Amino acid sequence: MHTEVEQRAISVIRGLAMDAPHAAKSGHQGTAMALAPLAHVLFTRVMNYDADAPDWADRDRFILSPGHASILLYSMLHLTGTSLTLEDLRQFRQWESATPGHPEVGHTPGVEVTTGPLGQGFANGVGMAIAEQHLRSRFGREVCDHYIYAIVSDGDLAEGVSHEAASLAGHLGLGRLIYVYDDNHISIDGPTEIALSDDAAARFRSYGWDVQELGEAADDLDAMEAALLAAKEVTDKPSILILRSHIGAPSPELTDHHEAHGYAFKDDEITATKAVLGLPDEPFHVPDDVVDAYREAGRRGSTAREAWNARMADFDGDRDAWAACIRGTGLDGWQDALPSWEPGDSIATRKASGACLAALVEVVPGLMGGGADLTGNTGTALPGQALLAADAPDGRQIAFGIREHAMGSIMNGMALHGGTLPVGGTFLVFSDYMRGAVRLAALSGAQSLFVWTHDSVGVGEDGPTHQPIEHVSSLRAIPDLRVYRPGDANETAACWRVGIESTLPVAMILSRQNLPVLEGTASGAVDRGAYALVDPEGAVVTLIGTGSELSVCVEAARALEADGIVARVVSMPCVELFDEQDSAYQDVVLPDLPTLAVEAGVSHGWYRFADDVVAIDRFGASAPGSVVLAELGITAENVANRARALLD
Repeated sequence: MHTEVEQRAISVIRGLAMDAPHAAKSGHQGTAMALAPLAHVLFTRVMNYDADAPDWADRDRFILSPGHASILLYSMLHLTGTSLTLEDLRQFRQWESATPGHPEVGHTPGVEVTTGPLGQGFANGVGMAIAEQHLRSRFGREVCDHYIYAIVSDGDLAEGVSHEAASLAGHLGLGRLIYVYDDNHISIDGPTEIALSDDAAARFRSYGWDVQELGEAADDLDAMEAALLAAKEVTDKPSILILRSHIGAPSPELTDHHEAHGYAFKDDEITATKAVLGLPDEPFHVPDDVVDAYREAGRRGSTAREAWNARMADFDGDRDAWAACIRGTGLDGWQDALPSWEPGDSIATRKASGACLAALVEVVPGLMGGGADLTGNTGTALPGQALLAADAPDGRQIAFGIREHAMGSIMNGMALHGGTLPVGGTFLVFSDYMRGAVRLAALSGAQSLFVWTHDSVGVGEDGPTHQPIEHVSSLRAIPDLRVYRPGDANETAACWRVGIESTLPVAMILSRQNLPVLEGTASGAVDRGAYALVDPEGAVVTLIGTGSELSVCVEAARALEADGIVARVVSMPCVELFDEQDSAYQDVVLPDLPTLAVEAGVSHGWYRFADDVVAIDRFGASAPGSVVLAELGITAENVANRARALLD
């Protein structure tokens, strides 16, 4: 049963779902209207949270994967008493408002993940459930004991990333993961039946999920509550509740109409629908008794939060490890564990990276991850750590399977949950499959550590399908993503140190082939993005190298020296960090000399630093890696010749 106040409260949510987009003349109304009863049940009857402390570590997490229905979440955050005000709702979708068109974590208190690109929130929730299950099994229920709830849509389930993520979630038996599938049969183009005939229940049962088919229960508060509470009792598998809703309900004209997906409710439609709802025909009507009821629900979790604080005060587990996990960093002095190599050694940076991870896993307690079926190839094995599994939830080694896109999104969910520092590896060419997740990691400020190896045509015989060309440049184009391409093993260790110390997502770009360990890299200013590795007096030309081409530049400088041409060599492992330095430092590193940049990828982006570029502006070829590099001009001889030509 529901009370008269509850019924009016749901009507108020539906009114706000029409009013805010109407004020903005932009937005999505119908889904928020249809799901108002579900949101009411979640925020007042089921979820454990404290609106006064939306970042409390042991709160239940809520994800609105169809982020276009953001006004539903904003309405609940305002009504339950977070810092979001009614004026914020009036400023929906406006410049610098707290209520952007799609929810953004870090921008609006109470928003857990950035959603909008469909399928991402679905996979983020899987990552959050991995983190919760792992921390609970490792540190105990007294410090970590909560659930991950999400609303997912037809669009989320249609996107391929949801298939990848759901499969892994079922395999891992994530019993604290509870999704409600809003089965409203509507897409932008019309009924979903024009493109979709999946049996969702059978699909999720095949993944190993617990499935409840609720049917026409979208307005039945008790039925939804009972189903959600029943899902909480399922401890060995994730749950999905399939709910048949009616977009735009209870509009007399637009219920179940595909136009209700967007901005369909204008003055007449709003007036007619508010009459059905029993609301006055005025915008943003929120009566005091409704606010009072929601504020009471929003404060209810304060008791649980205070009890958690008391348990944490008495926690007799590994407090240092727990604190490091929550901070996303290492134990005191963790940097000292990083290995180093002597000049003259020869090692692929992917293997050097693997050695770094093997050392760091002992001193960075939150570090966990693995590869997308390429763990050994990418150096993402964590020696001595158990494989994460349904019967080993404390394992830190993750077998993501051949699921690159889901791996990236799951990593973001793990990072945003807090308590884990996720690492995920695959070949650089497959970063294309992950790009949506990588972009959202940067937009969200998620501390995800992406490891991409086999970084050039040096891959060799596998040919152009597996030889990245444009990938490094395209990743550098993503704001707030730190792209590290170390030139040797010592730079690799430094990149790991700087990357973990950062709070931004990290892209480690690593070589398949062995590279010489160079003199001077162990003390190089990697944390400033670029530095002069070879800096003799009387230099007349600068060579910029990155990654596997750094040693090529050093060798080319020696060849030029034999001709009486004095060359500087600058290592630039991170363009983004170098861009952040002041102009005085940049001018020291790159003085006013003819400058040649060298990278085994497209030339795009390098001309702002250099007068000429030795690059590869074409696809590669199938042949031994050294042959492909030589044929495409990535040799010391060609670099020296291009430097001579630049000086001429």
